[in-house]
Amino acid sequence: MTQNKGKYLTGIYPGTFDPVTKGHLHLIRRASKMVDKLVIGVADNARKGPLFAHAQRVEMLKADIENMQEKGCEIEVRSFDKLLVHFARDVGASCIFRGLRAVSDFEYEFQMTGMNAKLDPQIETVFLMAADKWQFVSASFVKEIAALGGDVSEFVTPQVERALKEKFQS
Repeated sequence: MTQNKGKYLTGIYPGTFDPVTKGHLHLIRRASKMVDKLVIGVADNARKGPLFAHAQRVEMLKADIENMQEKGCEIEVRSFDKLLVHFARDVGASCIFRGLRAVSDFEYEFQMTGMNAKLDPQIETVFLMAADKWQFVSASFVKEIAALGGDVSEFVTPQVERALKEKFQS
């Protein structure tokens, strides 16, 4: 466990996870080694037009976390539908983990981090660079490939692949 001046460290990794990819899971594994508890926050944001219902995204993520081999700490999956900093306060998180794949991610995340710091300067943002293997994987690309009948097995777990096939066969 990671200790900081005798404090129990909780971090959050938020996202829509529509769907969760192996890139997300890789970042979760890495973030779990830096805190005592990691809360995965599944955003309920209808404005993003998710493919999967919120409850289904939560369940898919819970199943993937349950099957995860290398966990550095306790990992909890929770839904949220409020400001990220408010959710962070609710779960007692002192840091927010965000993944970066490319420069375009950085521009958006930089702005978001600045706004979050204004809303709550006590919560730090920690950026994790995507591993080379996952830099070009995004949930949007995965959905597009699956919609057009492509093979997404390299990018998602078998249960997510099945869910994508069911979505696009109907």
